[in-house]
Amino acid sequence: MEPDTCPRCRDRSHLVSHGRAIGEYDGPLRAIIHALKYAGHRSLARPLAGLMIVSGARVLHDADLVVPVPLHRARKRARGFNQAAEIARHLTTPTVDALKRTRATMSQTDLPAEARQANVRDAFALRRRVDVKERVVVVVDDVSTTGATLEACARVLLDAGAREVRALTAARVVSRPR
Repeated sequence: MEPDTCPRCRDRSHLVSHGRAIGEYDGPLRAIIHALKYAGHRSLARPLAGLMIVSGARVLHDADLVVPVPLHRARKRARGFNQAAEIARHLTTPTVDALKRTRATMSQTDLPAEARQANVRDAFALRRRVDVKERVVVVVDDVSTTGATLEACARVLLDAGAREVRALTAARVVSRPR
């Protein structure tokens, strides 16, 4: 675990060995992600990826491949693209669409922390003819809130033989003490 790991993450074991985000999911970064994801401004993926390369240099160092978190085909059809894949293709490490979503899930945005893991449990599978054995894999997504989606993806990749799974996101939601 990295020294600036949030308190909630310090208290659990993880399949993702370490991860990084550009910053907190707030203010201008949130607005940029919303413009990419919901307004279809795909040109924002390249500058986000550039910032992720800088802030996530340690995560990307010696990685063999980058794997974007997949959308379910119905959500991808409705949105027209996968924002994680758009970002991932601008990173310096080769991108492989190694995962597929096996079922539609509710948006994690609308769920409390406790329900997020159950929502994505068994929602991902390895695509046919994809080999991740002994590889260092970086899972890429736009936002991490509890890490449930990243952990669900990591479980599939590790079960398929990946040596290590890391995570890189554009933003992370930071819990505030109550």
